[in-house]
Amino acid sequence: MKVLFDTNIILDVLLNREPFVVNSSLLMAHVEKKDIDGYLCATTVTTLDYLLSKALNKRESRAGIQKLLSLFRISDVNSTVLNLSVNSDFSDFEDAVQYFSGVCSEVNALLTHNIKDYKNSELPVYTPDELLQIIRLNLATKE
Repeated sequence: MKVLFDTNIILDVLLNREPFVVNSSLLMAHVEKKDIDGYLCATTVTTLDYLLSKALNKRESRAGIQKLLSLFRISDVNSTVLNLSVNSDFSDFEDAVQYFSGVCSEVNALLTHNIKDYKNSELPVYTPDELLQIIRLNLATKE
């Protein structure tokens, strides 16, 4: 399963944000174990660097980014993604860019805390709790 991780999920882990850090960390562990293919939008990486540099320091921020780049595939942001986004019904342009970068990368689902932000999605959109249940069911049926 190819899943695009919303920026907020990654921030949960890197900034140890309660109460979300546990499930978001579990999902990143599933990416590390290759139970799912994790994707990040290219703009997520730049946003994370900016936010992490403010919350931590530049060295810690870059170390976090390097770890993410080793775990996740990066979905492109190009003129196709931007044109789809600007012409979409999404109220938030950043959410539209994340969504269409995932669509163009042929992901199967999006992972976010903010499902309402993706009400126009044609892809399944899951919260961490929902995706963890799906992964557990999938792993149980493989055994």
